Amino acid sequence: MRVLLLIGRRVAATVPVLVAVALIAFVLLRISSGDPVAQLAGDNASPEVIAAIRARLGLDQPLIVQFLQWGWHVVQGDLGTSIVSGTPVLRLIGQHTAPTIAVSLLTMLVSVVIGVPLGVYAAWRRGGIVDQLTSVMTTAGFAVPTFAVGYVWIYVLSMQAGLFPVQGYAPLSAGLGRFLWHLTLPVLTLSFVYVALIARVSRTSLLEVMSDDYVRTARAKGLPERVVIFRHALRNAAVPIVSIIGIGVALLIGGVVITESIFNLPGLGRLTVDSVMARDYPVIQAVIIVFGGVYVLINLLIDLSYAAFDPRISLS
Repeated sequence: MRVLLLIGRRVAATVPVLVAVALIAFVLLRISSGDPVAQLAGDNASPEVIAAIRARLGLDQPLIVQFLQWGWHVVQGDLGTSIVSGTPVLRLIGQHTAPTIAVSLLTMLVSVVIGVPLGVYAAWRRGGIVDQLTSVMTTAGFAVPTFAVGYVWIYVLSMQAGLFPVQGYAPLSAGLGRFLWHLTLPVLTLSFVYVALIARVSRTSLLEVMSDDYVRTARAKGLPERVVIFRHALRNAAVPIVSIIGIGVALLIGGVVITESIFNLPGLGRLTVDSVMARDYPVIQAVIIVFGGVYVLINLLIDLSYAAFDPRISLS
């Protein structure tokens, strides 16, 4: 019951955040340069035709009226209709969700599997060659832009080695091997920054707890170093690591938009870029709400997981 109350309070607290995000995105789209109605009507359209289209789409009303009407439809589960294609936005999002979910989940899996052990080993062998290489890699991961990493992988692994395709996407129904073959370069591109982030935090967090009394006590009992690190130290160092995984979702969302454009993946990131270029307001607003909701949900799950790693943290 206490967990349900906590979830209810956290969900209620996220509503104003999502409303603020939606309002900011709504206003910025309306005041930015470019007119989707003029693009939709064509270069030779008369002012009367443009005005008629604007009235039909409801874009001639005051901003506050447009926002309230759009918000009311969103609450009812209607994200609107694409100005450009005339397709319901929910259908468009459904058609582009699978590639984004696949890239994101694989990226998180690869990053955690590589980043956490790398950070732990670097902390265990502090000052060694692995620790030094990890520091160099994490610095490069933060400094190099995502698109640059993607082009490096394309040049090395695709153009030179010929191992992976440059562009395209194969659904899981086409076979697991073909599915992973097309996603390898996008996942490597996104994982480069994510691994660096997780490894850096894992190393720092573990070093902080290695000097605590309970770690010295465990060593004094004659426990093997592996048991001391993984059973005692790592569990107490897990909260910052789990936290940074949740925070890194924001980096992942931003990276997906760029990566899907580079590798021509038909996901939500590519849909966002195409909609921005076409000034398709309903699609852009809906994708922002979806990304914001996913970020809030993952951080809620991260908060709930704290008690599993640290018994001193209660769900109250």
